[in-house]
Amino acid sequence: MAEPELEAMASGAGTRLGAPETLGISTLDPGHRPPPMPPGRHVTIRVRMLDDTEELFDISQKASGKVLFDLVCSHMNLIEGDYFGLEFQNHQKMMVWIDHIKPIIKQLRRPKHTILRFAVKFFPPDHAQLMEELTRYLFALQIKQDVSCGRLTCNDSSAALMVSHIIQSEIGDFEESQCRSHLLNNNYIPDQMPLIDKIMESHSKHVGQTPAESDYQLLEVARKLEMYGIRLHPAKDREGTRLSLAVAHTGVLVFQGHTKINAFNWSKVRKLSFKRKRFLIKLRPDLNSSYQDTLEFLMASRDCCKVFWKICVEYHAFFRLFEEPKAKPKPVLFTRGSSFRFSGRTQKQVIDYVRESEFKKIPFERKHSRVQHNSRVQHNVRLSPLPSPRHHEVPTESGAPGDRIDSPPRRPWKESVLVSAEDPFASRTTRASPSQRNGHEDRTGSVSRTEETRGSTRQAHTEHQMVSNSPHLSASSGHSHSMVNGQKSLDLCSHSPDGRQPSPLTSPLLNDACSVRTDDEDEVRRKRFPTDRAYFIAKELLTTERTYLKDLEVVTVSFQSAVGQDEATPDSLKNTILSTFEPLHKFHTGFLREVEQRLALWEGRSNAHIKGDYQRIGDVMLKNLQGLKPLTANLHKQSEVLLELEKACRASRKLEGLCRDFELQKVCYIPLNVFILRPLHRLIHYKQILERLCKHYPATHVDFRDCRAALADVSEVVDQLQGSLIKMENFQKLLELRKDLIGTDNLVVPGREFIRLGCLSKLSGKGLQQRMFFLFNDVILYTSRGMTATNQFKVHGQLALHGMTIRESEDEWGVPHAFTLVGQRQSVVVAASSLTEMENWMEDIKVAIEMAKTSNGPSSDLLTSNLNDNKCPEESSVEAESEDDMTTSHTSLERPAPHRGNTMVHVCWHRNTSVSMVDFSIAMENQLSGNLLRKFKNSNGWQKLWVVFTNFSLFFYKSHQDDYPLASLPLLGYSVTIPSESENIHKDYVFKLHFKSHVYYFRSESEYTFERWMEVIRSATVPSSRARVLNSKESHPH
Repeated sequence: MAEPELEAMASGAGTRLGAPETLGISTLDPGHRPPPMPPGRHVTIRVRMLDDTEELFDISQKASGKVLFDLVCSHMNLIEGDYFGLEFQNHQKMMVWIDHIKPIIKQLRRPKHTILRFAVKFFPPDHAQLMEELTRYLFALQIKQDVSCGRLTCNDSSAALMVSHIIQSEIGDFEESQCRSHLLNNNYIPDQMPLIDKIMESHSKHVGQTPAESDYQLLEVARKLEMYGIRLHPAKDREGTRLSLAVAHTGVLVFQGHTKINAFNWSKVRKLSFKRKRFLIKLRPDLNSSYQDTLEFLMASRDCCKVFWKICVEYHAFFRLFEEPKAKPKPVLFTRGSSFRFSGRTQKQVIDYVRESEFKKIPFERKHSRVQHNSRVQHNVRLSPLPSPRHHEVPTESGAPGDRIDSPPRRPWKESVLVSAEDPFASRTTRASPSQRNGHEDRTGSVSRTEETRGSTRQAHTEHQMVSNSPHLSASSGHSHSMVNGQKSLDLCSHSPDGRQPSPLTSPLLNDACSVRTDDEDEVRRKRFPTDRAYFIAKELLTTERTYLKDLEVVTVSFQSAVGQDEATPDSLKNTILSTFEPLHKFHTGFLREVEQRLALWEGRSNAHIKGDYQRIGDVMLKNLQGLKPLTANLHKQSEVLLELEKACRASRKLEGLCRDFELQKVCYIPLNVFILRPLHRLIHYKQILERLCKHYPATHVDFRDCRAALADVSEVVDQLQGSLIKMENFQKLLELRKDLIGTDNLVVPGREFIRLGCLSKLSGKGLQQRMFFLFNDVILYTSRGMTATNQFKVHGQLALHGMTIRESEDEWGVPHAFTLVGQRQSVVVAASSLTEMENWMEDIKVAIEMAKTSNGPSSDLLTSNLNDNKCPEESSVEAESEDDMTTSHTSLERPAPHRGNTMVHVCWHRNTSVSMVDFSIAMENQLSGNLLRKFKNSNGWQKLWVVFTNFSLFFYKSHQDDYPLASLPLLGYSVTIPSESENIHKDYVFKLHFKSHVYYFRSESEYTFERWMEVIRSATVPSSRARVLNSKESHPH
């Protein structure tokens, strides 16, 4: 039995990798070098590479698996080799990975007759974390293999798109006859013939795309697939149901066929172990979860369990730990459990090492690439670097021999090449141990030599153009333009700010994808871009318009394809949505294009040099807001769409299920009804932006007149729609609450208004018990969270507001912040979590009681007689303790329940707070989006993210082009402050979010954006009564 504690693994840390003392992976004790090649009999190992070529490596039988793996990586000059591994079929016909610590002779029974496969072992969630072009190329080859063998399953559209990127990399730009002939002669996916036309159609859209860009786009498509990087291990649950287990960067996954039915995040797993054939997952205790404490899966044999357990241990260490775990001390008398541990650099160490080191770019060649580069055709070439001794030369100031790389004659690609550990050219270092990681010695030289030549290297790069590791350029090319299919590609070879030259294949998108931005880059941006406050106000218009257009596409594209095409959707609903949203989407697409063009002119990124006429935005807004007036009728129809959708869902259970399933998709990151009301909220945003511009400009400014006219136009429309918007927001909130409650009838009725929801402690015979209270204008409901798969809230009772009185009762009961609700039939004593919470509740309840006195209101009887007859959509809990991974499921194995990570009711429950309808309205009005740099409490670098604030949450994207967020952070309960001096955040425009032990730092680009982010986040973290005061103050900062 093996029972490693996951938390124990995180406590140990080995030597930091890439340090000068070792120059490689530390799998030994800290400070020790890996041993040289051990003496003894040598054996020839055959390794099949990802391009299907085979290489022979001569190595000692007593050498460890790490020595062999380092020799393979060194042969390819692969720096980021830690993502890869060597796998083989053992004597039990199981595919296993080479253990880096054990000797080869103990792992391979018949090494001469065993073929090892070099393959991707760890699949990162974002391929932008792969720094080297060679690494991305190898990942692309792995994806190509997985698609071809059917391991990476996907729909036809994704398959055709991936194949189109593969053939773009192999044969270049689209030419119909050549493309069709190539597809007929090469099979990339199972059952390829029916998809040839679709593949060719996609291929025709990639004109000018380089092989490296094709690799990037291929990985971009692949990483979004559910089976990306998944290796299934057959298992059964306790009931004997056939399942499969897999491991990913997020944790352990459960599949039924090729459908993921469950996921156990690393943060929820306390221990992974196995006992004979049983694989055990022990979860951390959670009173609010319906999980069992230990989940048990039955696998085919003990060896199957151990193989899967090992890869789980390695995945956890690679993606979750900062450093390699230390070896456990050997017991004196008895051994218990397995001594296996992860050996190698963690992902964080790999990224830090590559980012902090300076490597000379070494060309590599692509197999079957027919793309023309400088009138030279490459095809049938092997995956290996150009083996020239000049690779080791450091460029000098003269730039003579060091800035050109001569390519020796190539060997035929099918020929097997014997690589010996004694061969200085094969191992890329002279008289060096092959265990030195990935040939780092040849790239950096000795430590002292690297430091001495660093300055001359930069100067040589500045004065003489260096050949990068691009397959675009021939080894003798010195031109900055590469030839792609006889045409010049975009000149991307310009020098970077630090003097180093990027690969000509690295697109601007790839450059932006890097997680860390340096201070020098910040300084360059500040000097290059305008600093006027009006510019940043206009930029806010641009960033929020991008988000708004994506939100419109959720309705016009995603919802229409998922629900609108189904026969259960009435034609009247389809027509209403189509006629309402399509014209708005078309209009705002053009509006966004104009704003982008104006900002480009303002920033000086265009060919126009007369900037005075373009440093304004009022004329663009005035023109488009006047163009929006004919669409006012569409804006009035938002309520009609909402009512039509609700009516159709009540009439059809199937349609209700379709809408519920759509809301659980990643693209629908907030409730569907909120998307429907987006056009009304967007008008308020325009009004706010124009008000800020008019306040900023003096009356004599050239842009003031247009801004004031545009403000008058939009204010007129907003005033017309204000009454309708308030009613629709209340209706939408009632619909959303109905999904969260079990045991209510007629919650959504005319005349009922939602006022506040939140957590209060109810005093009973058992003491204080946490309850969720819902305040309406006629009744108060109190509930508890049900222990069901859906985690909905079960209604326990109701209190009619008619005739109710309220009084403070802290002294009466000795409970802090307590007050008593005295109804006509019963009295309830409750306690709030703080004085502010108590004041907010009492104020709102008093207002509601007065409303109940003066109006007849709806019927207050909301309790249902039979809960089973109540039809409620499934809802799942939100993880409120930290940033939510939106790809993780939190459901039981027996009945996987849907999960939506931004339900406010569950956030209030976890954070023991409350939120009012006023808060909801303010949050809708204070939406914001843009790029921010994020830093965790214990991390070093800043990560650039596209951040959207809406619905009391921050949603994080890699870029504004992404269709759905990677993660979310509910803000209720958080505090927003400015970092103190003791926190050593010596940067401008940084704000801090913290809740209990969770701390995040965010950095904005200007004083204006800093103020705006602080303002909108406070609207979600400060109670409504204070929020109104703060917002009114901050709207007049001067």
